[in-house]
Amino acid sequence: MHHPPKVAVITPTGLASNRRRYLTDLYNSLCEQDITWEWIIAPNGRRADPDRIPAAIAADPRVIICARPDPGAASARNTSLNYVTAPFVCYADDDDLLPPDSLSVRYHRALDTGLGWVAGLSADLKKNGDLHTWDCATPVGPHDAGDVWTYWHSPQDGKPPLGHTMLLTRTEIARAYAGHGGLTKGEDYVYVMSITGNSAGEVLPEVVYHYRHHRGQWTKQPTYRDRAEYDARTFAYNQGAALRQLREQSPAAFADAA
Repeated sequence: MHHPPKVAVITPTGLASNRRRYLTDLYNSLCEQDITWEWIIAPNGRRADPDRIPAAIAADPRVIICARPDPGAASARNTSLNYVTAPFVCYADDDDLLPPDSLSVRYHRALDTGLGWVAGLSADLKKNGDLHTWDCATPVGPHDAGDVWTYWHSPQDGKPPLGHTMLLTRTEIARAYAGHGGLTKGEDYVYVMSITGNSAGEVLPEVVYHYRHHRGQWTKQPTYRDRAEYDARTFAYNQGAALRQLREQSPAAFADAA
């Protein structure tokens, strides 16, 4: 008998043949976590047949499968929130890994502080197994709502200064601020600006996410950085700027959210 989950993990996946083994690796890393969890897997795209999910994963009662035939990670990530029962939620891509204390270190810190979000650091996982901690632009330590945006100098500088998979968020906050938007690319940028722009949080010094490097990475393809991706970055940047400006102009209106 499983105890109620403390954290939900949401993973959209196209169930591509070259990534299915990575999904099993992610499952194994979840099984090594030291607090209870639920895993919402969202196969998305017309070729993402849920029957292709490895049998051991599909049979685990902690796993919820919600197929989304229409393509798009944003839609899959957002509607997966409908199935979350845990008080906290985070996201993991189907080709990445979580170190054993990934969920617990963020969860316990969030409980102790009452913050809306807690993030840890991310490390690049090389093909040879080496780990290299990403140089996160947002400093370790506490951050008021809207502060994370200040470390993103312009959309031309690249991605936001905090990765969305680094965040553990109170479920009601993830729902309240519209999740990942509705973009075809860069929807995670919107999520970071929404969560950190509306609630206070903290970045921990511990690595909580292993970002796998491999040839099949969508974001590493030469066609990824196109106009749609740049527009997504600009949208998220402007969103963060607007949230911070509104908070400064009308602090009383945001008092409860902070």
